Amino acid sequence: MRLVQFKDTAGAQHVAVVEDQDTLVPLTGVSTTRELAGIAITKGITMIEAAKARMGEESLDYNAIASEGRLLPPITHADPAHFLVTGTGLTHLGSASARANMHKADNKAADETDSMKMFRMGIEGGKPAAGEKGVQPEWFYKGDGSIVANPGGEIPSPSFALDGSEEPEIAAIYIIDQNGDPVRIGFAIGNEFSDHVMERQNYLYLAHSKLRACAMGPELLLGDLPSHVEGMSRLYRDGKVIWEKPFLSGEDNMSHSLANLEYHHFKYDLFRRPGDVHAHFFGTATLSFADGIATQDGDEFEIEAAPFGRAIRNRLTVQAERPLVIKTI
Repeated sequence: MRLVQFKDTAGAQHVAVVEDQDTLVPLTGVSTTRELAGIAITKGITMIEAAKARMGEESLDYNAIASEGRLLPPITHADPAHFLVTGTGLTHLGSASARANMHKADNKAADETDSMKMFRMGIEGGKPAAGEKGVQPEWFYKGDGSIVANPGGEIPSPSFALDGSEEPEIAAIYIIDQNGDPVRIGFAIGNEFSDHVMERQNYLYLAHSKLRACAMGPELLLGDLPSHVEGMSRLYRDGKVIWEKPFLSGEDNMSHSLANLEYHHFKYDLFRRPGDVHAHFFGTATLSFADGIATQDGDEFEIEAAPFGRAIRNRLTVQAERPLVIKTI
């Protein structure tokens, strides 16, 4: 089962089950995915059970809602500061070579780049046996809920950015319950969007390069993530595809288990604050930037994978410079 969030023509928020590629069935008694998750947590039932119990009789035109720009990210929070967006890198079996090539200039004297060392550590210890702790992955912070673009909307790149390129990834969505325990409510396809030119200057700029917008959805996949996921990432310019490439994800194609990535994020008390929402990106091995593509203002990203239903598509928009004034009092 998959869910979407959307606004009606009056601006009120709703959550619906995706019946098929053309039809949505709104849920009754709840207006957000987060609210539905709260009911499921309180009652000790699954998200699928909670959604089935609230399916109404009404059917809506999915295509009309999408074309009118009324789709929302699959999870939102009334206070964006309590929606944390984070991720991990070098987690996929094909991810090391592009990253290593990006950083070779900074590591000419070394036999092995730091990126390749981190990747090898994941291969050797990223999938520990049950009850054991595996090696830490690379980890980064992207921002709060204010950086999440709507499906079909613009994905902004700041005026000072050196690049703005897609990263086709799977994000897991969590809500922290009242006991401080993370509860995974589903998965979404996403565009983790980063500044790869900045990162290439020096790998210590990775933290800066990740402080960018992102997109996810529009559909939230409930239940388990397939162990093997095949998708396609495309870049459009002036309505034509200028680059496309398949990508793989799921644990069969990763050097870390999901459980290991989750443990090393949520082991910090900071990320176990009751009521908070987390979207955690799991990484990728496929980038247009790695194939020499330089994006431009107005380019469109499209990312799709069959388990997640409708593709996510966003237009790159370079923002005007915003003067910074540091005040003292």
